Amino acid sequence: MPRRPILLALLIAGLTTVGVLWFVRSTEDGPDRQRAAVGQPAPPIKGTTLDGGAFDLAGLAGKPVVVNFWGPSCVPCRDEFPLLEAKLAAHAADGLTIVGVLTDDPVEPARDFVARYGGSWPTVVDPDKGIKTAYRVAARPQTYFVDRTGVIRSIQVGELTDADFERQFARIAS
Repeated sequence: MPRRPILLALLIAGLTTVGVLWFVRSTEDGPDRQRAAVGQPAPPIKGTTLDGGAFDLAGLAGKPVVVNFWGPSCVPCRDEFPLLEAKLAAHAADGLTIVGVLTDDPVEPARDFVARYGGSWPTVVDPDKGIKTAYRVAARPQTYFVDRTGVIRSIQVGELTDADFERQFARIAS
């Protein structure tokens, strides 16, 4: 009888070790896996937009880019939407481009939200969460400020304020 608890404990320990090793391997940065970090090149964003168009972040080289992970069920995302629209207009002469990435919400409510509130920038759909994973998105909204050379200069987790935006935009504008 005493052998059963020992065997059960060994089985649990073995399964736990396998699980931990799988997790570490699946989240580590390898040569084929680019992960977002300040001072590093922005990971690729390729996909389809809410309106069905093709999108590739590489096509924005030479422009300051704000990448915003959002979804219509996220209240802070909805609250910052008018700020992003205003900043896009205010910094048009600087070449500012905004890219949304739909995260953790279905496409139809996002399309309805954009149509209702007039988001003029592309929103890329991320059905397999590959973009979210590459950018290490912890919460929505989460925003990345990418300079003209494609390097991430700042990351904000949580809703942007006017001051937050201007401070971080200054890092990518020149």
